Amino acid sequence: MGQQHHRVYYFLQLRRGEGESQLKESCKLPSQMYFSDSPPKKPKRFLLRLIFLFILASCSLFFFPRLLFCSSSSSTSPLCPLFYSFGAEEKKLQVLQVGTRVPCSSPIPNNTVCCDRTAFRTDVCFMRGDVRTQSYSKTILLYPGNNASIPAPATEERIRPYTRKWETSVMATIDELRLTTGGARGGGCDVRHAVPAVVFSAGGYTGNVYHEFNDGIVPLFITSQKFNKRVVFVVLDYRNWWFTKYREVLSRLSDYPPLDFSGDSRTHCFPETIVGLRIHDELTVDAARMENNKTIFDFRRLLDDAYRPRIQSLEHDEQQASPQSSMVIARRHNSLSTCKPKLVIVSRTGSRAIENELELVKLGQEIGFIVKVLRPDRTTELAKIYRALNSSDAMIGVHGAAMTHLLFMRPGSVFIQIVPLGTDWAAKTYYGEPAVRMGLWYVGYKILQRESSLFREYDKTDPVLKDPRSVAKKGWQVTKRVYLDRQNVNLDLDRFRKHLIRAHKYLVSKKRINHDKEKVA
Repeated sequence: MGQQHHRVYYFLQLRRGEGESQLKESCKLPSQMYFSDSPPKKPKRFLLRLIFLFILASCSLFFFPRLLFCSSSSSTSPLCPLFYSFGAEEKKLQVLQVGTRVPCSSPIPNNTVCCDRTAFRTDVCFMRGDVRTQSYSKTILLYPGNNASIPAPATEERIRPYTRKWETSVMATIDELRLTTGGARGGGCDVRHAVPAVVFSAGGYTGNVYHEFNDGIVPLFITSQKFNKRVVFVVLDYRNWWFTKYREVLSRLSDYPPLDFSGDSRTHCFPETIVGLRIHDELTVDAARMENNKTIFDFRRLLDDAYRPRIQSLEHDEQQASPQSSMVIARRHNSLSTCKPKLVIVSRTGSRAIENELELVKLGQEIGFIVKVLRPDRTTELAKIYRALNSSDAMIGVHGAAMTHLLFMRPGSVFIQIVPLGTDWAAKTYYGEPAVRMGLWYVGYKILQRESSLFREYDKTDPVLKDPRSVAKKGWQVTKRVYLDRQNVNLDLDRFRKHLIRAHKYLVSKKRINHDKEKVA
């Protein structure tokens, strides 16, 4: 799936380059010019100058149409739309406003709708003015201002506000919204909001923790954090369990309760609306594309703030339940934490389980780790997972959606991802590279054939073992059936030991340095 994404993107970039080169080629001056079938004669100097000026003017029209015709955002020249959309490069950004079409700006002018369709992953539309919801028709309307004497002609944009627009199958499950502008003024507002709205879908792959963060929570942070919580979330495919699961995080992004777009038939009015979410890359916040240079570290600090109250509550409940045992555990932890790093093994059941997990636990303890096995499921409270990983020094897990919890680890921690056969690219792209960007020490432990349960099912010469790439070419469903749904791992602990020893030495050294700094302070 991801490889197809990058191939398509590369193809689009290639086609774009070809279009530009063809345009430039068409405006090159000919080295010689012939005016008849007879041998060329030296043309008159005046005629040559005239032809040169004509060609120069023609090229200028092709290369600088916006400078010549559309430099003013209020330009009404009929040539502006024509030249702005000329050639292989389609017009991607457009503001729908009476009599004008201009590129998007920030902030967009009042009484306008602007849609940015340039990104590969997502479309985002902006509306500013008297914006109103109309849930029964899946419409968001922009009415003309009070000083508009003549009703504007109705225009329309359509958008599915989900961040995987290249996947036609999943996008077909997302409700399409109609964004309209112009027309006669309608009825009043049932609820008038003084703050902007961000409209998005909680559908698609929601239910998978990786997609919940990558396609939803992180893009929601990217899109809405600039409002400093003065924003209302309007949600398509509203799911109560999703908002219960992420309520702590959502409360750090908005001071207002979310709205169920389809389930709330009232007309909600906003001064500004963003429809769709920005997304940068896998589990990534790109500072260069943020208005205030926020990074993934800012997102992680938001998670810290979101889960801290709940974690303090859990600790208080534990102390109340057993004050003596909690004091003993605390003293033991404080005495050991100065030298013994804490290792969390994220356990899986069913597919991609570690068959010799108990032996792995013993190995970690033998090397010098305090080892804890974490077995999260769909009902596990995120604050409890955050508490376990945020207080750990290292995490081990087999490639899968649960590796998304690397977001809960402190920068400088160790993340060891066990990479089963046939998952190299996905493991690196979805978790390995984001881990490095988060400041984690990342180790991708690629298993050997003999460490896979598939080694017991297939002949040694079978492509499933020898050439997983050739199997992947048969399609995602084949890859999922063979490598994701039917494969477990049995680690070569002698081989794995080397990585654990290196991680332990690094973490102990890091702890000693921090301990010395605390003494000096």
